[in-house]
Amino acid sequence: MSSGIPTIAQVSGQGVFIVILIVAVIIVLALVAIVGQFLNLWIQALTSGANVGFGDLIGMKLRKVDPRVIVLSRIRAVKAGLHLSTAQLETHYLSGGRVPNVVTALIAADRARINLPYDTACAIDLAGRDILDAVHTSVNPKVIDCPDPGKGRDTIDAVAQDGIQLKVKARVTVRTNIARLVGGATEETIIARVGEGIVTTIGSASSHKAVLENPDRISKAVLEKGLDAGSAFEILSVDIADVDVGENIGAKLQADQAAADTRRFQAEAEKRRAAAVALEQENKAEIQKNRALVVLGEAEVPRAMAEAFRKGNLGIMDYYRMKNIQADTSMRESIGGTSTNQPGPQGT
Repeated sequence: MSSGIPTIAQVSGQGVFIVILIVAVIIVLALVAIVGQFLNLWIQALTSGANVGFGDLIGMKLRKVDPRVIVLSRIRAVKAGLHLSTAQLETHYLSGGRVPNVVTALIAADRARINLPYDTACAIDLAGRDILDAVHTSVNPKVIDCPDPGKGRDTIDAVAQDGIQLKVKARVTVRTNIARLVGGATEETIIARVGEGIVTTIGSASSHKAVLENPDRISKAVLEKGLDAGSAFEILSVDIADVDVGENIGAKLQADQAAADTRRFQAEAEKRRAAAVALEQENKAEIQKNRALVVLGEAEVPRAMAEAFRKGNLGIMDYYRMKNIQADTSMRESIGGTSTNQPGPQGT
């Protein structure tokens, strides 16, 4: 008999159904969440003609690629008439590139009729160069100040052959050379080369007046040197913005040379004077040495006389005659010295 009480089998079946229902709801909610996450992007791509499949969107998420960046970039490329696949954009994204920047540069280059392949644009972007700025500079050339005011110098200083200094400011108009952008020299190299050309041109001028009369000779000489070789830019023009006359470097150098020569001659004269003083002191020392030898010789005279007395070679009368001669000699020397020091009768 049926008593209306559910059996164990019935209760067990209901529990399994509930569990299945809960699992199904969870799966549906997960699918809704996934679909909701990519639905907007999928609809945008579909309506824009840049179809991107749901599988591709899910794969991007799993590969840690921002689907929004890829989808929006592909939409812009397709609308601009560029045929870029999702795989190409995703590969550049995973390489660390700036996908929106590259796509914008490709669109700008296409509108400006500039040949810029996608692989080249990606290589330039991965090299650290701003590909968008490069395309803009190719379309709209920019002006570089020479020298760069940010480096602390306002003018390029050079000296003509007449010794007059000229201070020059120049402006260089350049256009990006896309083919040489990777590995090409930067703006600093252009500034350095132009500065070198200006210094060389002024230095070869016979007079500063010739440069002031024809400043364009500097521009022509600089452009003829092909200074943009190996750089990422093409020099369109070099314009001399300002030329000022500086110092008379030649006269200043001559004055400095004269002062240096004066100091050198003074040093040589001082050297000769010191040598003369040293020689004088050596002569005085030699005189003193000779006097000492004379004194020693005179000290030997009494001993020799005593020896002569003992041996009988000198008598007493000989000794007295010698003393008389010495006294007479001393008297004559004294008289002679007095007459020399005192003025004579006509000495007034």
